[in-house]
Amino acid sequence: MPPDGYSPEELDQFEEFWRDERAAAALYRGLAAIVGDDRAELFEELAATEERHAEHWRGLLADAGRRPSAAASPWGHRLLLWRARRFGVERVVPSIIRAEAGDRDRYRSVSAAAPGMADEEGAHGRSLAAAFHSSVAAGLVMADARHRIGAGGALRATVFGANDGLVSNFALIMGVAGGTSEPGVILLAGVAGLVAGAGSMAAGEWVSVQSQRELHERELAVERWELAHFPEDEAHELELIYRAKGLDETEARALVERIMADPEVALDTLAREELGLNPSDLGSPWAAAISSFLSFAAGALVPLVPFLFATGQGAIIGSGVAAGLGLATVGAVISRFTGRPAWISALRMVAIGGGTALVTFLIGTALGVTLD
Repeated sequence: MPPDGYSPEELDQFEEFWRDERAAAALYRGLAAIVGDDRAELFEELAATEERHAEHWRGLLADAGRRPSAAASPWGHRLLLWRARRFGVERVVPSIIRAEAGDRDRYRSVSAAAPGMADEEGAHGRSLAAAFHSSVAAGLVMADARHRIGAGGALRATVFGANDGLVSNFALIMGVAGGTSEPGVILLAGVAGLVAGAGSMAAGEWVSVQSQRELHERELAVERWELAHFPEDEAHELELIYRAKGLDETEARALVERIMADPEVALDTLAREELGLNPSDLGSPWAAAISSFLSFAAGALVPLVPFLFATGQGAIIGSGVAAGLGLATVGAVISRFTGRPAWISALRMVAIGGGTALVTFLIGTALGVTLD
């Protein structure tokens, strides 16, 4: 499109882009001075790219006869630099990655953007994510610990699912028991709480893991497309990642050349380094759903069992004892993950679960029910 074909609104937008790119370049150079290690070179590379983008917009404005006016550094960038100096560059990288993802999406909708500009903005975020070991990469990857497929993640999911079932159903049963002494009503409430809670947990896990899997599959498809259409850009991006991890330029380039020689190896490597994904292990929504259903149901069954064999105060006391032992066990197992003493975690879980059940029992007692 010729320069005189741009509307005043479009030229205003180009000037805004020019300012943003100049500000981003200044931010990256500031972070390069702060980080003080090999990763400073990555920030300098990113700053040079942002300056090239700024020059593109300045050229369009110059062709249209407009000279952009410089602006002060955005207060948000000044705040980021202050945080980086005080708390470390790692603390501000996630914010920068989100901003780069926004620039990528913005440029994709602007026809005047230079070819590959949007992809370069997205690549910036992924390079930073890999260099700083961030769990965020262009706003995409965040797998909840309960969704990990490894043995440790599966155990966490089981333990916390059982804990949810135990605490919620114990509190429900105690609340109903406080309002009525009718054993059938209490038993019905406990069974309903078990089934409804386990079903809800399973449905939630299925949706969560399936959505996460679809997101990862989409990102892998995008990565495969970029690898096929822009292999040189992807190779340069991977080289930056390895240089940020400590390899010198020659070593990084040689390693990338070997990786890029096989498209499947290249895709697998880019997925792991840029996106933090294992392409062969994206998680099973059905496995997560079934595991969550069973673990929640197992926990919810513990305070319900005494009401299958007793009634009245005996059942209530039995339910409290069973739930207390279950909560103490869960707390002791959780201590394996937290590193805290088992007895402290056990007492804490008993206090939390018991306190919740006591509150619902008192509320049930205060309200009561009238049976026809």
